[in-house]
Amino acid sequence: MITLYAERRAAFRELHQGGCFAIPNPWDIGSARRLEKLGFKALASTGAGFAWSLGRQDQQLTLNEALDHLRTLSLATSLPVNADFETGYADSADGVFTNVLKAIDTGVAGLSIEDRKGTDLLDFPEAVKRVRAARSAIDQSGENVLLVGRSEGHFIGKSDLPATIARLVAYSDAGADCLYAPGITDLSGVASIVAAVSPKPVNVMITGPSPTVAELAAVGVRRVSIGASLAAAAWKGFDVAAQLLRDEGRLPPRH
Repeated sequence: MITLYAERRAAFRELHQGGCFAIPNPWDIGSARRLEKLGFKALASTGAGFAWSLGRQDQQLTLNEALDHLRTLSLATSLPVNADFETGYADSADGVFTNVLKAIDTGVAGLSIEDRKGTDLLDFPEAVKRVRAARSAIDQSGENVLLVGRSEGHFIGKSDLPATIARLVAYSDAGADCLYAPGITDLSGVASIVAAVSPKPVNVMITGPSPTVAELAAVGVRRVSIGASLAAAAWKGFDVAAQLLRDEGRLPPRH
């Protein structure tokens, strides 16, 4: 099974070598296949989007649920899939090592390890240790899986750009192939991150009309993800239609 995904993993790594690409986030088989038909070159899972489909909130998936979901997505599409692997679903760096090996077995082409613990950040040394453990697991597997070091400070209200950059630089030094700090979208801040971790690629998440992929590409960003935005849009449309049916006995026009 691992050999089946070697070509996808090589293609995924090549995407990070130059230019800038959008990597949307499906949450089930149908959304993955629709995005592939639309011509995207790679996909990324969304823990929040998948959790909502189970009637839960972000950060409430179990390890086995996450692994089954990643395996499902990898089998549903011929595109490379990057895994939102949270903090590795483990209480320690040793656990991250073990679980990353399991994630690789699902067929993913990349995976991210973040430094969030609930509504706070993991201690800096512990966070670095986890990224290093993930790197060791990938190296031991012999698979060409791309490791994303992800710092959550701006995403959870701890908007300290120098501190975030320090973490990203440390994750890069610990073996991350790509760096990512969700919540930072101002172009000057993004440019500072790009410069700090150069020549390694940077991922930026967008959730609205600005900035655009082109604007981010202009400051050196290599890939742009959208988190749970597509899932949120789908659920918003669902709610509008269901409320109209409940309150007025009719549905909105199909587009």
